[in-house]
Amino acid sequence: MTYRDRAIKTLLCQETDRAPFGVGLGFWPWGETMQRWKEESGIEDLNIYNYFGYEPSFMSVPIDMGPLPAFENKVIEENDDFVISIDGRGITMRNRRNGTSMPEWISHPIKTEDDWLKYKEKRLQLKPDERLSGLDEFAAAAAEKTDVGVQVGCFPWGVFGTARDLLGAEEILIGFYTMPDLIRDIMQTCTDLWVALYERIAQKVQIDQIHIWEDMSGKQGSLISMAMVEDFMMPEYDKIADFARRNNVPIISVDSDGLVDELVPTMMKHGINAYLPFEVQAGNDVEVYRDKYPTLGIDGGIDKNALARTKKDIDRELAKVERVLAKGGYIPGADHLIPPNVSWENWKYYCEELKRIIGV
Repeated sequence: MTYRDRAIKTLLCQETDRAPFGVGLGFWPWGETMQRWKEESGIEDLNIYNYFGYEPSFMSVPIDMGPLPAFENKVIEENDDFVISIDGRGITMRNRRNGTSMPEWISHPIKTEDDWLKYKEKRLQLKPDERLSGLDEFAAAAAEKTDVGVQVGCFPWGVFGTARDLLGAEEILIGFYTMPDLIRDIMQTCTDLWVALYERIAQKVQIDQIHIWEDMSGKQGSLISMAMVEDFMMPEYDKIADFARRNNVPIISVDSDGLVDELVPTMMKHGINAYLPFEVQAGNDVEVYRDKYPTLGIDGGIDKNALARTKKDIDRELAKVERVLAKGGYIPGADHLIPPNVSWENWKYYCEELKRIIGV
């Protein structure tokens, strides 16, 4: 079975020879983690993809899905510890110089309706020749590498996620009440742009997965009610699902941290059939989701923090993996990028045991 067939059939909850190994978010470390592993392993040029034999994930089509022209990446202020800069989306943020923390969001490009109208007119036009400048080269490569699936969509582009990044978290949550038409227009404009680009890609490449990045939940669940999700977001998901049906795209996946117990069934009604990463500390249990939603492709759900504790803790997570794997439709992996509290010894033990359980 090819890597492509195995990944697709697993996420469609169909019979396969075994689950994929090394595929997805939950196999990659933060930069600080990687540095720790190099030091502890004594391998300066450590390549974990090769070391553990990770299998290929989906190939991502090169698409410029954001503002075009992008904002100038610009450093505004810096000192020994921090850098304040503007990124290509127009977001001003404060980062630790060593890159070991989440950024502090300082300012966002859309503050008024006039800001949005100018942003949309100047930066969100289709311009397919520019946005898809690498498509022909990618299509040629994909034609030669048919054993690996093809994906469109990636971080940081999502219906809620992008609107939140343009406006700011507090501003969008208040804005659902104070400026609903503006939020609808942002979501509609971005989705229409992406689907128009996908249409052009589908003329040259068979798309296997559409991925939507949202990160719209915390430990208490979704940042907005399911009534708001249905009202504002799901019409855009319906456009994506319609494109998928017309172009025989088998997988539509969503990435959201936090508790997703309400989001999963709501989004499944609108074409979503795969989800990740099922953050354990937020209250997600992939065994529960597996039993409750037998047609949902599940990716993740292993407690990354357990990997930092003892081998007995790791074994408990691996026992869970075995139980979920027995029911199918599951790509095992950690519930996010691997943090620097996970030792090389623990990670090596975990990967070797996981390979044994999967049967790689």
